[in-house]
Amino acid sequence: MLACKPGQIIILNGAPRSGKSSIARVVLDTFAGVWVNLGVDGFKQLTSQRYSPGIGLRPGGELAATLEPLVPVLYAAMYESIAAHSRMGVNVVVDVGHHDAYSVPRGILFESARRLRDLPVLFVGIRCPIEIIIERRQETWDPSRGLDEHICRWQREVHMPGIYDVEVDTSQLTPPECADTIRQRLESGPEPTAFKRLAEMHLKHGTAASGAPQ
Repeated sequence: MLACKPGQIIILNGAPRSGKSSIARVVLDTFAGVWVNLGVDGFKQLTSQRYSPGIGLRPGGELAATLEPLVPVLYAAMYESIAAHSRMGVNVVVDVGHHDAYSVPRGILFESARRLRDLPVLFVGIRCPIEIIIERRQETWDPSRGLDEHICRWQREVHMPGIYDVEVDTSQLTPPECADTIRQRLESGPEPTAFKRLAEMHLKHGTAASGAPQ
């Protein structure tokens, strides 16, 4: 039923509350073809509560002795699943927040790029000013919470090294408008190269995700 060619992969990378999930839903509902969402929230729900927040572990290296060594393995499993879906002709949208601010550098983004190096990947930077993120957190979580160090860390770390095929600002564009920008980029080109460049950086510098299966 599906095409013989690999399915398109779209990776939406940004801080929590930057708008990734809303864009992913628009992609699922409106983009042509068969799409699935394999992102951080879904994988967190599949992970035992004993290891929460799983791949959603925030920057700071707070759980270095317990959870952190598992995070690269969970990321490797997620990206292998993404690759498997694409090879079956299924399109995949991924909402995630990559960072390398663990107790030691883990190189997870570079390792993830290596796992998808032969597949079509569009890497999208989801930008959002910190003031808007704080407003969204207050609307959906605790209204008394304002700016804290965890939010600042996410803003600093999630867009490093900042290599993307396209970027959108969710304070300026609605989720459908962001999705349309992504659609136009896929349709009009040029060919996406961000994940290929990240994979090359992995090979050049040997930046493997510590503890992840090779």
